[in-house]
Amino acid sequence: MERLQKVIANAGIASRRKAEQLIVDGKVKVNGVRVKELGTKVSSSDDVEVEGVLLEKENKVYYLLYKPRGVISAATDDKGRTTVVDLIDIEDKRIFPVGRLDYDTSGLILLTNDGDFSYALTHPKFKVEKTYVARVKGIPFREKIKKLQRGINLEDGKTAPAKVKVLSEDKKLDKAIVEIIIHEGKNRQVRRMFEAIGHPVQKLKREKFGLLSLHGLNAGEYRKLTTHEVKQMRVLSDTGKVGHI
Repeated sequence: MERLQKVIANAGIASRRKAEQLIVDGKVKVNGVRVKELGTKVSSSDDVEVEGVLLEKENKVYYLLYKPRGVISAATDDKGRTTVVDLIDIEDKRIFPVGRLDYDTSGLILLTNDGDFSYALTHPKFKVEKTYVARVKGIPFREKIKKLQRGINLEDGKTAPAKVKVLSEDKKLDKAIVEIIIHEGKNRQVRRMFEAIGHPVQKLKREKFGLLSLHGLNAGEYRKLTTHEVKQMRVLSDTGKVGHI
């Protein structure tokens, strides 16, 4: 559900402020009923008329992209750098990334034009898990792994408990491969968590997002989500059930 004035603004009819005035002036109808309340919310299934003109409903699209390193997780970039949206070959570029991956982080990222879908998958209260594999400097011992599992105090608050396991160790090269599963999305969170225990990340990749994985994709490649996958991800955000496709 989205506020009516936001829906009108997103349709390009008017600015948010102008849309509010149109509502107050009684020039907007929802499902044939005139609406004057600014707090009104509508869904994608509702018919919205502005001054007698029915707004066209935008088809919802959902993409899974294997983001390479060196690509910006944004719709646009004022420095002219390549963004995740640039990698999706569609005419209508009114899509945006669901959450973000750092410039130097590769892996699974979703793109859509569905704000409700994005919110349900990124807000911490829904606890949708994201799985990362990190190559870190040094060999983190059990006590440091336990700190990650309990939660780390960062400058913007303590992280929620994480699922962590060491996948491999290389004492000769003084490095380890560690899998970490979190459901939050603080800025550069995984990197800061490992820095806090004295094992900075050398390379980072997101392997899974909820039920979805990178199976069958190479860096820079993408695919559409199936209708079943979209429904399963919506269910996941409601239940917190974990698994993968």
